[in-house]
Parts: sequence; C-alpha cells; structure tokens
Amino acid sequence: MQQTVSLSVEIPEELHTSIQQYLDVRSSWSQDRLFCAALSLFLMQNGVTHRQVSRIYLDSLFGQQPGSNKKMIQSNA
Repeated sequence: MQQTVSLSVEIPEELHTSIQQYLDVRSSWSQDRLFCAALSLFLMQNGVTHRQVSRIYLDSLFGQQPGSNKKMIQSNA
C-alpha cells in the first residue's frame, strides 16, 4: 500500500475558486484526486520518468485509489 504525505500550500484565491467550482460539478472527484492528477501530470511533462508517477496519474484519471494493488486481467488475444 502506498503511503501518503499531507501538504499545506498557499494558492491564489482565483485558483482555489476554480478548483472548488470544478469539484462542485464533478462529485466523483475529490481535492486529493485532483491534486494527485495535476502534480503527477506536471512531473511527467517536465521529464520525470518514474513508473510510479505515471501509475498515480492514470489511477487519478480513472478514479482508482493510487496503490490499491488491484490485479489487472490480461487478455491472450
């Protein structure tokens, strides 16, 4: 299981308002999920090639808990 770290950050009020508006109309998204997706995408776009960062990004996009260790079904087709 993946460990988490709590962050406290200051962001511009306009950004916070936009985030809240986004989350208000997307009930399946949480602030944690949004920040995981945004930070992991930023890192990948800026040259970080760690496989776990890519996994966190994909898990965030598709609504899975990062590090949930769900087995993937492979097709032999």
